[in-house]
Amino acid sequence: MTRRRLLAAVALGAAAVLFGALLIVPVLFGASQFMWGGGANGDNCVDTSKAGSQPGEAADARAIPANYLELYKKAGKDYGVPWNVLAGIGKVETGHGTSKLPGVANGENYAGAGGPMQFLEATFKAFAVDGNNDKKKDRYDPADAIPSAARYIKHNGAPERMRTALFMYNHSWDYVNLVLEWAGKYSGGDFKVVQSNGVKCEDNDLPANAGGAVQRIIAFAMAQRGKPYVFGANGPDAWDCSSLLQAAYRSVGLGIPRTTFEQWPFGIKIKKGEERPGDLVFFNSGPGTASNNPGHVGMVIADNKMIVARCTACRPAITVTPYKRGDWIGATRPLAHPSLKKKLSELALDQPGG
Repeated sequence: MTRRRLLAAVALGAAAVLFGALLIVPVLFGASQFMWGGGANGDNCVDTSKAGSQPGEAADARAIPANYLELYKKAGKDYGVPWNVLAGIGKVETGHGTSKLPGVANGENYAGAGGPMQFLEATFKAFAVDGNNDKKKDRYDPADAIPSAARYIKHNGAPERMRTALFMYNHSWDYVNLVLEWAGKYSGGDFKVVQSNGVKCEDNDLPANAGGAVQRIIAFAMAQRGKPYVFGANGPDAWDCSSLLQAAYRSVGLGIPRTTFEQWPFGIKIKKGEERPGDLVFFNSGPGTASNNPGHVGMVIADNKMIVARCTACRPAITVTPYKRGDWIGATRPLAHPSLKKKLSELALDQPGG
């Protein structure tokens, strides 16, 4: 059974006694994996004033072993993340350490994860905390593993970008939703999932001087803010710089090439200073890049503002940022390409003038 199907099955009512045993999922970490994050829905303009507050305790929390509950609350307070989210992780990963499957009390599971919070060894070494001050950092000891998990999700954006942080913990939106479902059950009082993604509210307005097609193209790209940058990804949960723009154009039925290197010669070149919303701006940045062969691309949304999927380590990875910078090579207008002009007419979409 796949992880996604397994999570769905549990969510539909698998027996609580088997819950922890069925859902051992590892924290992923490494050069090829540590490049995920982002909100599932690109949530924007969220009030973060209560992001780090500690919620109360609901009746469901009484089922948590007392020592684990104490550790969750202490780690939550120490690291400024909601204790009930840590409890949700502990529940989904190993049933608060009660699972008898391999890799919980000792050893490792099939993916190399170990301990009640299911860390890979490399991840644990990078974020390990000596929670009980015994001069040891043991991923099988909840006194160390729980504050280490708190430190890890804090590093990845919690509490202001909670969904991002949980997606970094395990790369599945089903996992994120399930952890937050349990977090809600464990909490009492005011608990709100925050996912700000660093989005500026003033960037939400679509350009008034653009035609309907351009506004829809930009709206699609803007809706992806907060999702992760993953080189070679084609959505919908992650994008790279060129796939984001290809998908944005595709959202209105228009096709542009897939890669930055192909997109550069596709559109009609325009002079710097004449760019307008919907145009693509190119940069001498990235592998294989050159002044006549740019390796990075964004899309103009306003004067000196572009929507762009920036890089793996950027936070947020997909955001609005200036495009007038030292490595800017030039701009093109895909909508001026003969095939797109014809398609716009066929689709009866508004076309920018000029």
